[in-house]
Amino acid sequence: MRRGTWLRAFTMLVVVASSTGAFAADEATLLRVFLTDGASLVSYGEPARIGDRVVFSMPTASTPNPPLHLVSLPADRVDWDRTNRYAASARAARYLQTRAEADYAVLATDISQAIKEIGQTTDASKRLAIAESSRTRLAAWPESHFNYREADVRHMLSLLDEAIADLRAARGAEQFSLSFVASAAPTPVAEPLLPAPTLKEAIEQVLTAASAVDGAAERSLLLRTALVNLDRDAAELPAPWVARTRAETRASIRTEERIDRSYQELTSWMMGIARWRARRADVRGLERVGDRIRRRDQALGEHRPDAVNALLVAVEAELDAARRLRQARAQFALRAPVFRRYRLAIRAPMDRLARLKPSLERIKSLSNPSPASLAALDRSVVRVLEQTSAIVPPEELASAHATLVSAAQLAGNAARIGREAAQTGDMARARDASSAAAGALLLGASARSDIQTLLGLPQLP
Repeated sequence: MRRGTWLRAFTMLVVVASSTGAFAADEATLLRVFLTDGASLVSYGEPARIGDRVVFSMPTASTPNPPLHLVSLPADRVDWDRTNRYAASARAARYLQTRAEADYAVLATDISQAIKEIGQTTDASKRLAIAESSRTRLAAWPESHFNYREADVRHMLSLLDEAIADLRAARGAEQFSLSFVASAAPTPVAEPLLPAPTLKEAIEQVLTAASAVDGAAERSLLLRTALVNLDRDAAELPAPWVARTRAETRASIRTEERIDRSYQELTSWMMGIARWRARRADVRGLERVGDRIRRRDQALGEHRPDAVNALLVAVEAELDAARRLRQARAQFALRAPVFRRYRLAIRAPMDRLARLKPSLERIKSLSNPSPASLAALDRSVVRVLEQTSAIVPPEELASAHATLVSAAQLAGNAARIGREAAQTGDMARARDASSAAAGALLLGASARSDIQTLLGLPQLP
């Protein structure tokens, strides 16, 4: 073919092929998630695969802007071959409705400009380079654009191949690359597109999703959604189908409620046993609780795996606590002689400090205790400090013992400052004595509680 001839033919083909049509409105693509049992669920937009789950938004009505429910399914419930083929078909259809003509118009314009440059260029090498670059772009275009206008592109490719052959011949090339022969890519297997669900099909979709999900809460919500839609749209649906579906849905809801109650009772019962055994450090008894839970779950039909797993985790936590308690009690038994000696030694100063509470309360309340009572308080505090200083506490009780000593020291300060206040009539010093007495009472109570706890058999909180 002569240069002028193929240029005119190619230009005419591009002009005709680049005429564009109207654009469709930009709406979300309705895809389908096909299940392994052959059923399918509508996905409003692309489903997302996250680990071993697939998550997508499912319309629960057939209205233009439908309410959406976020569905989460095990990935192994999905027929991924059909789902992926359907998504490819839907994307292709969507592309043809919206962007295909515009994209092709851009391609045709660019190729037309390239051909114009070939006609205006006198450099043979440059003409060949432009033609080969255009040919490469044309060859790759259909595969990345859902094979839109493939026949037109193949025709343009054949003309470019002839042009490239002529341009190479003009340069004196005697052999030509066979890579310029146009070849059609294999057409992918398409999944037929399904129409948008009708009012009845939308409700059936919700019920199908309810039977497919593995979460009890999600299943119950879907069943209740279907029941609400049935009641709302009953007048527009076949009456026998509505009656039958409503009865079946209500029965399913009652079944879910009954199963929920059974597992709630199981959880309450087993956790009560587990806590009781944990407080007694009954490790072997707690180890048997897990087996009892599994047997009961099997008897109930294994309908609530999440609830059972959570229960087993909670029982395992009680088992860990029981093991720690058992270990603490074993250590306590080894230290029991030391603790007994400390208990006998600390009893007298601790009781003496406790008997000072009425005097400290009077100082705290600014009740002007008598000089005699303040002197008696001071003597008692000195005795408490002498006794506590002579005691070497076990390591476990060192902190509580130090708190007891601090309480006695604050009581002594309260007595001393109280005497100064009584002698001078200084209310500021009286308030200082009140603060010291309050601190002594607080620390004394805390030390007494801590010492009694640490000297007792270890218990769970």
